[in-house]
Amino acid sequence: MSDGDWVILMGLGGLFVLLGLIALIWGKREEKSYYNAISSRPDVREFLERKPVRPEPGALKIGGWIAITIGLLMLLTGGALLLWG
Repeated sequence: MSDGDWVILMGLGGLFVLLGLIALIWGKREEKSYYNAISSRPDVREFLERKPVRPEPGALKIGGWIAITIGLLMLLTGGALLLWG
């Protein structure tokens, strides 16, 4: 690897962490708006039975955690290459 490869790796790692945080915040907002909409209805059968299943908020939060993990690994790898080189 050349001397500047760690910069690219750390830049992409930072981007992944940023995108992961955005996905986490977006997922929490979606979940909150969903529960607020459900709680205002007199019929909460969908909320109690979980039908239809709506994975969107959970998927956004899980994807956010995955992106943060990958980003941190990339930042650590870039930092190791910086110290090693």
